[in-house]
Amino acid sequence: MMSRSYTNLLDLASGNFAALSVGGLGGSRRRMPRVMTMPGTLTELDDEDRAGSVSSDVPSSVAQDRIIIVANQLPVRAKRRPDGRGWCFSWDEDSLLLQLKDGLPDDMEVLYVGSLRVDVEGHEQDDVAQALLERFKCVPAFLPSDILEKFYHGFCKQQLWPLFHYMLPFSADHGGRFDRSLWESYVLANKLFSQKVIEVLNPEDDYVWIHDYHLMALPTFLRRRFNRLRMGFFLHSPFPSSEIYRTLPVREEILKALLNCDLIGFHTFDYARHFLSCCSRMLGLEYQSKRGYIGLDYFGRTVGIKIMPVGVHMGQLQSVLRLPDKDWRVNELRQQFEGKTVLLGVDDMDIFKGINLKMLAFEHMLRLHPKWKGRAVLVQIANPARGRGRDLEEIQAEIEESCRRINEEFGNSEYSPVVFIDRPVSIVERIAFYTIAECVVVTAVRDGMNLTPYEYIVCRQGIAGSDPGSEADSPRKSMLVVSEFIGCSPSLSGAIRVNPWNIESTAEAMNEAVSLSDAEKQLRHEKHYRYVSTHDVAYWSRSFLQDMERTCKDHFKRRCWGIGLGFGFRVVALDPNFRKLNVDSIVMAYERAKNRAILLDYDGTVVPQMSINKTPSAEVIRIINTLCADKKNVVFIVSGRGRDTLGKWFSPCEKLGIAAEHGYFMRWTRDQEWEICCQSSDFGWMQLAEPVMKLYTETTDGSIIEPKESALVWHHQDADPGFGSAQAKELLDHLESVLANEPVLVKSGQFIVEVKPQGVSKGSVAEKILSSMVENGRQADFVLCIGDDRSDEDMFEGIAGIMTRNLVAPSTSVFACTVGQKPSKAKYYLDDPTDVINMLGALAEASGSSSSTEGKIEPSPSSENRADTSH
Repeated sequence: MMSRSYTNLLDLASGNFAALSVGGLGGSRRRMPRVMTMPGTLTELDDEDRAGSVSSDVPSSVAQDRIIIVANQLPVRAKRRPDGRGWCFSWDEDSLLLQLKDGLPDDMEVLYVGSLRVDVEGHEQDDVAQALLERFKCVPAFLPSDILEKFYHGFCKQQLWPLFHYMLPFSADHGGRFDRSLWESYVLANKLFSQKVIEVLNPEDDYVWIHDYHLMALPTFLRRRFNRLRMGFFLHSPFPSSEIYRTLPVREEILKALLNCDLIGFHTFDYARHFLSCCSRMLGLEYQSKRGYIGLDYFGRTVGIKIMPVGVHMGQLQSVLRLPDKDWRVNELRQQFEGKTVLLGVDDMDIFKGINLKMLAFEHMLRLHPKWKGRAVLVQIANPARGRGRDLEEIQAEIEESCRRINEEFGNSEYSPVVFIDRPVSIVERIAFYTIAECVVVTAVRDGMNLTPYEYIVCRQGIAGSDPGSEADSPRKSMLVVSEFIGCSPSLSGAIRVNPWNIESTAEAMNEAVSLSDAEKQLRHEKHYRYVSTHDVAYWSRSFLQDMERTCKDHFKRRCWGIGLGFGFRVVALDPNFRKLNVDSIVMAYERAKNRAILLDYDGTVVPQMSINKTPSAEVIRIINTLCADKKNVVFIVSGRGRDTLGKWFSPCEKLGIAAEHGYFMRWTRDQEWEICCQSSDFGWMQLAEPVMKLYTETTDGSIIEPKESALVWHHQDADPGFGSAQAKELLDHLESVLANEPVLVKSGQFIVEVKPQGVSKGSVAEKILSSMVENGRQADFVLCIGDDRSDEDMFEGIAGIMTRNLVAPSTSVFACTVGQKPSKAKYYLDDPTDVINMLGALAEASGSSSSTEGKIEPSPSSENRADTSH
């Protein structure tokens, strides 16, 4: 049976999964026993959609940190027994997932969830799962063969992998068209992985660390069930620029799924920057850097962005360097290449590794520098291909043709300039090649990280006294030629970086690398070894876990609930005292009150922020007039807009007060004169600020200047999001510098930079209105103020301390309300302007019916209906 939560996801996937039934998974097959301390049994994910629940609030019986590492493949090798009965399992020592345990605390339990590289018959799956759980603490996810094919070889390898490596699907043959059925299988596979995680998950005590692009939909499935789950994700491939990523039809679904994590990790700043740019351009999210940590505010949750390249496992490499088998292989290779300078390439057979470009560059080097003919050898190890397709076949054919051509032109019976090894190579043999190579060349056109240069550095350092044919304490040297498009390039400052597409410059770099003096090679090697040996895989995993702990430390101090369907699902996390304004409660407080102050922002509060026609509707005018007609009320529109516009729009509202330009101008009714609420009348600063703003307007397409009588505002809402934001920051600094000695305040807001006189704020307006009511013998016992942006936070902050200053009655009900669920100094929120109008309409209705009850003695307000004004 298909789960309701998954049916919601199909709203986005738009597919029919009847044909992809996974009947055995939730039906007749026995479920794996749960390995956790939480009491009770786990209900099936398919039984009920609990997206809105806070199921992670159930306390666990033992507070023991544990981490569940989820990846496409388990760090386990599996093969059938020789007799065909059963399976043999062993750890995959080369797996990064296994190696990262070195950086985790010794007392932290580690569980793995992933698939096996082999097909396990259906009748064997329970026994295999039990054995892996008991012996390896691994939980296998068995994907039906048709789903596996479409998930891994389909969506992952045909669509995500090329796109993340900058290959656009220009045609069906080049890159491949988007196929929604493959996306549906990707989503379903991620759901099956989530079921396996949930089987062993203790949501109070466990961390979940998800790895790589195969499982980017998984965070949404887990977050739907456990709102406070501590969850991180690390992407091991590149993340493309927004221009590339935006071509993916399910671009927003994947972004929103990743944002359900607490921490998202990338190898380099470039990849993180591209991700942040996508979040900005597609979701309107802006990031902030605080004390060195980058965070995205997402519905009250801060999603951390981690930038930390992975490293090698020093212990494993050094143990292989000590093996006797390695020594005789090194001796054998030294004899084979005696008198030769070996340049080495170790790459997967992949269209993005640039092996063909490396061959062309080496050929150009031999042609340009004939001295290397007979002396230089390029050894290219090509690991077996993981993908498949016509593009790969064409690259393989081109590489083989280049090898044949180079060896025919420059080689002879005793010398082959190119040695192409197209077979699986053991780690011992690979390390032997590293040991004898003078230079490693990596010309990948795009690669997430690529640890080949790191491994080479460690192998060239060797183990003192273990390197045959060399002095125990002799200086070590190495050289690297690396593509600037690989993840490890920024951390290898001593390498010669190249654009692999430029054959000529790559050839010169290879020549320079092997021609440098030994002293120069030694200095570069020492610099690289210091970095590689200290930034190993343990350092990487320890750093990631520490950042995940820091990001999640306040999880259980906040109120959380889930909203939205499908991949639009997200968890809203707010301060426990921050709650939605209940209309019934505010109406009760309103009816009890004798003197009321109602302060309303305009844009984004009474009318939607993105509305083109900002004129107030007839309904808004009617509600405001009804509120103003109640003699108990003082009603004000408090806005940043100019007095002429507001005066014109609200001309039908005779008794409405207006505070324009954030309170610089005020009038109490339509027929009264405007007051200037600021002592300063010197606007000479405008002559300094306006030319600066004009400069940025001319250079920022889509930006405009809004001149006001008391202020200047620079808007960049219609500019390019990234450039507009960058220009706004620069303009803010520029104006602060130019106006340092002027009596003005320079502030940034939502797509604006504003310059206004000091002392002008919505907080001052609130205080002035309440003070005036006190002077007129009408001390307020009900205060409602509503707004949606940063300028309104001044108003919320201003009324937070009014109780202590005797500006209101002791029993006053104070309702500071922000529009939208977001961090605020207000105590309450309403979702949107529609909610605001509905609530004001309810108050107007109460005013309309109050005449029948006027004169009656009202009960005193109960303490539970008074709004707490402390923050």
